[in-house]
Amino acid sequence: MGYSKEEILDKARELAKMIADTEEVQFFKKAEAKINENQKVQKKIAAIKTLQKQAVNLQNYGKFNALKEVEAKIEALEKEIDEIPVVQEFKESQYDVNELLQMVTNTIANTVTNEIIESTGGDLLHGKTGAQVKSSKRQRIELK
Repeated sequence: MGYSKEEILDKARELAKMIADTEEVQFFKKAEAKINENQKVQKKIAAIKTLQKQAVNLQNYGKFNALKEVEAKIEALEKEIDEIPVVQEFKESQYDVNELLQMVTNTIANTVTNEIIESTGGDLLHGKTGAQVKSSKRQRIELK
């Protein structure tokens, strides 16, 4: 009766392949490729990485005023990057893919919970398993 862990993992892999073939993921891949090809974005990312290394060194040497200046430069570059249309497109596609994954995760979790409640003769409306429903009835009887 039931399924083995391996069978479940096989279905999970199948679902993952289905998700990877959705419009959202395809759009994400295209947006990521555009970012990787965009020299303006790549130069700004390289500059941020250089500044981040400087920031680590400044922090290690306790040069906090200089660190604040470098952090401000990093923040300004990040804002510039965020204003580039291809980056906005990428972030939107990333959000869409994450939203899809959350929906799948929530659907699985809710369905498993509901199956447990129903299979134990529980109360789906109140989200109680059969054992909890029986316990509640016993408590009401004892209170009388």
